[in-house]
Amino acid sequence: MNRSSRVHGLDTLRALAIMLVFANHYMSFVSHEATFGWFSRIGWAGVDLFFALSGYLIGNQIFAGLRDDSAAGFSLWRFYARRLLRTVPAYYFVLALYAFWPYWAGDLPHAPWWKYLTFTLNLDLKPGTLFSHAWSLCVEEQFYLLLPPVALAIGAVAASRRALALALGWGALAAAVAAGMWLRADWWQPSMDLGARGSQRYYTLIYYSTLARFDELLAGVALAMLRNFHPALWQHLTRHGNAMLASGAALTALAFWLLLEAHFSWSMSVFGYPLLGLAFAMLLLAALSEGSLLARTRIPGMGAIALWSYSIYLTHKQLCILLAEHVEPDQPASIALMIAASIVAGWLLYFAVETPFMWLRERFIPSNYKRRPHETAVGSLAAAP
Repeated sequence: MNRSSRVHGLDTLRALAIMLVFANHYMSFVSHEATFGWFSRIGWAGVDLFFALSGYLIGNQIFAGLRDDSAAGFSLWRFYARRLLRTVPAYYFVLALYAFWPYWAGDLPHAPWWKYLTFTLNLDLKPGTLFSHAWSLCVEEQFYLLLPPVALAIGAVAASRRALALALGWGALAAAVAAGMWLRADWWQPSMDLGARGSQRYYTLIYYSTLARFDELLAGVALAMLRNFHPALWQHLTRHGNAMLASGAALTALAFWLLLEAHFSWSMSVFGYPLLGLAFAMLLLAALSEGSLLARTRIPGMGAIALWSYSIYLTHKQLCILLAEHVEPDQPASIALMIAASIVAGWLLYFAVETPFMWLRERFIPSNYKRRPHETAVGSLAAAP
C-alpha cells in the first residue's frame, strides 16, 4: 500500500478512534478504573468515530461509482467481494482463536457460533459475551450490505431525473436518522439509566442495536453525498477547513460533556448519537479540507496506527485481559507494555492476514470507484471497525 496516497487528517481521526476504544476497554475489562481519566470514560465514542469514517469512505466509493459515466455500471458483486476480502479474513482468523484456543477465549460464555460467522452477534447481545466488541463489526457489515442496493434502488426509481434521485436520497437519509431516534425513544425505560452505568438491557436493546446505531454511519454517508452530488457546496465548505475544525472540536467537546454527564438518560439516548454524528462529520470535513490544520499536519506514528487499527481493534481487548493476569494493570510500565503489545499484535495480524487478502483483492477484483484527478486520494483507507 502506498502510504503517500493516504489522507493525513483521516489517518489522525482513525488513530484517535482506536486510542479512544483502547482506553475505554482498558478501563472496563483490565484496570476497572478510569486509567486515562475522561478519555477512558468517553472512549466508547471511538466506535462512533469509526462509524462516521466508514460511512464516508463506503458512501464515497458507492456514489463515485454510480456517477461515473465512463464506468460499465456499479457492480454489487465487485463491491461485496472487495468488502469481504477486506474485512472477513482478519475477523475470521481472530474468531478462530476464540473458538479453538481455550487460553485465548478464557471462561466467558459465547453466543451461538453462527451469529459470529454471519455478523449478527449484535442482535440480542448480552454484555459479557465472548468477543462482544465484535458487535460494531456486525453493525458495519449490515450497513455495507444495505447501502448499495438502497442507493441503486433510489437511482432506478428516479431513472434519469437526477433532482428527484437526490431528493429521494436525502429524504431516505433523514428518515433513517429520525427512525433511529424514534426507536431509541420508544425502547428507552427509566430502569435503563443507572447513572454512570447503563443497565444490561440498555446495551442489549439500544447500544448494540443495528437500527438504533446507524447515526454516525449516516453522517458519513451525508458527507459522501455532498462530495459527489453537490460539488459547489462541498468546495465552499472545504475552503473553510479550519472553521470546520474549530466548530467540530467545539461540538465534539459539548457532545462528550453531555454524554459523560448523562449517557444513559432518555435525552442523550435519543439525541446524543445524532449529535456525535454531526460533530464527527464536521471533523471529517476538516480532515478532507486541504488547507486545514488537521489535513496538513502529519503526526508521526498516526499513519501506521491508522493502517493497523482494524487488526488492533480485533485483538487488543483479549490480549490485554490475558496480560493483566501477569502484571499490575495500574502501573505505568504495565500500561506501556499492553499498549506496545496491542500495537505489535495489530501489526502482525495486518501483515500476516490483511495484507495478502488485500493484494488478492487488488489483483483480481476491479474497484467500482474511479478517482478523478482532482479528488483527494481515499482509496487506500481501510474499512473501520
